[in-house]
Amino acid sequence: MKIAVLVKQVPGADSQLPIQSNQNWVDEGAVAFIMNESDNYALEEALQIRESMGEGEVVAVSLGPDRIQKVIREALAKGADRAIHIQMDTEGVIDPLVTASIFAHALKEENFDLIFTGLQSDDLGMGQTGIILGEMLGMATASLAMATELGDGKIKVKRELEAGWFQWVSLTLPASVSIQSGLNTPRYPSLKGIMGAKRKELKVVTPNVVDATQSLEKVYLPKSEKQTVLIEGSADQIVEKLVEIFRNEIKVL
Repeated sequence: MKIAVLVKQVPGADSQLPIQSNQNWVDEGAVAFIMNESDNYALEEALQIRESMGEGEVVAVSLGPDRIQKVIREALAKGADRAIHIQMDTEGVIDPLVTASIFAHALKEENFDLIFTGLQSDDLGMGQTGIILGEMLGMATASLAMATELGDGKIKVKRELEAGWFQWVSLTLPASVSIQSGLNTPRYPSLKGIMGAKRKELKVVTPNVVDATQSLEKVYLPKSEKQTVLIEGSADQIVEKLVEIFRNEIKVL
């Protein structure tokens, strides 16, 4: 069983996000980056599948500049067998279609049985890369996975739906599955794993992309403002004014 896990480096929840002086993007040099939360669960699910089968290979794959090798090494320390670093500048916004295209080009010769991705990234939260990648590679696809069961050349996926409902679907391998946070308990890197990660293969590839980023005019931090409005008049006038505010300003009616 050959499993690829896409891992992304995202700003930590407690990290500051200073804006560049030209207001085109965040000053990434001042941001504290970590592994995307749901990617952590995707990696753990892949490792558990390999361990339950007693064989197989888990490959961590990430796209970005040199700084992302921190999360790649973390994935290797947790137990991934090798890694692929798709090296490119990602400053700015890259849409899921372009991202999936780059991954598809880099991974098509690997012939993975499974590709696991986190449900969505903690920074942009688009949640489409894994599904689009699966389609591009001719794989069966599923999202919102809360549990997986592997056997007989298929993978059963428990999908989380709305209003507390769940759905079991069966996919023929190869398949691409987007993993929801919470379906397992991610492990921590051991000292042995951290030392061993230095000796594992880390393949660096460069995609043939001229400019994959979207054009941004301005990035800014929202400002919170408080304003108190005193509504006077008769009861009917107050109710009429409140209904107008709810409908036209707050837009809850």
